[in-house]
Amino acid sequence: MKFRAMTMTSPGNRQTSYRCQTRFGALIPLLTSVITILPVIAINGAAQEHTAYSVLYNFIGGVDGGSPAAGLIQDETGNLYGTTYSGGSYANGVVFKLARSGEESVLYTFTGGADGGSPQDSLVRDEGGNLYGTTMAGGVGCGVVFKLSPSGHETVLYTFSSPNPPFCGPDGGGPIGGLIRDEVGNLYGTTGYGGNESSSCPFGSSGCGVVFKLDTRGRETVLYTFSGGADGSSPQAGLIRDAAGNLFGTAQFGGNISAPNCLTYGCGVVFKLDRWGRETVLHAFTGGADGSSPYAALVQDAAGNLYGTTGYGGNGSSSSCIGCGVVFKLDRWGRETVLHAFTGGADGGQPFAGVVGEDGLHGRDLYGETFLGGNVSGSCPPFGCGVVFKVDASGRETVLHTFSGTDGAFPVFGSLLPYENSLYGTASGGGDSGAGVVFRVGP
Repeated sequence: MKFRAMTMTSPGNRQTSYRCQTRFGALIPLLTSVITILPVIAINGAAQEHTAYSVLYNFIGGVDGGSPAAGLIQDETGNLYGTTYSGGSYANGVVFKLARSGEESVLYTFTGGADGGSPQDSLVRDEGGNLYGTTMAGGVGCGVVFKLSPSGHETVLYTFSSPNPPFCGPDGGGPIGGLIRDEVGNLYGTTGYGGNESSSCPFGSSGCGVVFKLDTRGRETVLYTFSGGADGSSPQAGLIRDAAGNLFGTAQFGGNISAPNCLTYGCGVVFKLDRWGRETVLHAFTGGADGSSPYAALVQDAAGNLYGTTGYGGNGSSSSCIGCGVVFKLDRWGRETVLHAFTGGADGGQPFAGVVGEDGLHGRDLYGETFLGGNVSGSCPPFGCGVVFKVDASGRETVLHTFSGTDGAFPVFGSLLPYENSLYGTASGGGDSGAGVVFRVGP
């Protein structure tokens, strides 16, 4: 690994396990029941690369937070920042800082009320050290966009409406993906719910989700409302933005709604949204070898190729899962290449998190995590605790680390953070208390 030193703001700026359930909340029973701590056995059947793995922090699940479902960002001195889905004084999650010494500080504890609750994705940081993020819950029930000052003072920038509780309004609701920030401070994101309340949406009257913009005064503009048809539905991830102002993202459902592997609601799409709010579907997944249900944000190289993952589809012959997900490349003309199809075995399975690239993708190596797979017969039977992996330009996958349960388990949605020749990330379960960890993987 040859990562340049850089200051990350969010995966978008670099530029769940069951289909009809919402992202992390639906996985909590699995996290609490699957982990059994047993001796770790040898892993066979996947290429291994010698790397050093270390746990930087073990969450207790109390006031310090628990179940980190998101990726990390870092400041110019190497401090790490992130969120947890649960824990804190009110069991609604926290924003935390992890110093290079390994000392954790809780910057803010969500109450689950007007201030928001249950954050599920990465933060973005401005030049003044302010942090911005979303919560899927709280507000009036449909989540909020928030700003956190360096001193820990929270400002709710926007509260998603719920004119017909518990359903969210036309402005969106349940923002699960992270935010990106443009050069003048506008924020862009997606919501998995709200918008078009129609029977075409997977969650019915909860809506099919939207793409939104929030200006520096807290005024929201809905840039696009998903219909649940060919255009996609229920985006679960953040966006990336190119120099021309085009936005690129993924939607979990919609697209090819007639494909036999996609049930009623489609297998998801990769989309582009231009500056005028016109959407182009770049690829509609079929649920076969090309993948199904993209949950994560994309990354783009200098030539305009897009790279991402799907949580399902791919290797339909695996005994571990009915399609364990893929890593894919999409060229500028929408032609897809599957770089790796997971088997659910030693190579991993269900890559709900996205991928990041080496040296701004110049090296074409991609790095990511899987929620399951790895040590499927050892400490996390029967599905495994997940892996950290590398996929090179030829599609050859190398497992960099296999989670054992004691050192973490089930990395969910946040992309890895490359910094100073290492990768930093979170695992939502496992560790000393079973409440998740912050980890580092290096050479």
